Amino acid sequence: MNEVLPIIYLSGIVIFLGGLAIFLLFQIIKTRRTENRFYKLQKKLQDQKGTAEEYYELASLYLDKKLYVQAVTLLQKGFKTGEKMEPENKALMYNALGFAYFSQEQVDLAIRNYKDAIKLYPDYVIALNNLANAYEKKQMIPKAVETYEETLKIDENNKIAKRRAELLRKRLVTTQ
Repeated sequence: MNEVLPIIYLSGIVIFLGGLAIFLLFQIIKTRRTENRFYKLQKKLQDQKGTAEEYYELASLYLDKKLYVQAVTLLQKGFKTGEKMEPENKALMYNALGFAYFSQEQVDLAIRNYKDAIKLYPDYVIALNNLANAYEKKQMIPKAVETYEETLKIDENNKIAKRRAELLRKRLVTTQ
């Protein structure tokens, strides 16, 4: 019995370290692919004019890296490509632009872009949540609650909207 315990212990450690090594390997591969795509898009868009989708994709990578100013520039270039885009795709770009502005504390610009996204795609739950969050940031609590409730009409199981609307309603009741 005393001889088996160390073997079990060492086996557990080896299995744990093997799993950790596999996890790290997958993370490295994923990061490498992302960085390769980032580099290729960046190089292509420096050398020639790209499509709105390419500008959006590169801007999304910049957003992931928290490089908001560069993302805004790319999204604006994407809008200027002049191609006809589906309203849903254009809404994605407006939402991303709103997120970039919000992250830079330019809440009024963020609100405008979120509203543009929702105009193009009224059932865009993420943009609605983002808009409500921006209203919260501006201390426009009744509008934030109203927007979260709009989100819940479209997606009644939206956890973020449920939680935030409840919290804000309680806040409204205590301040009145």
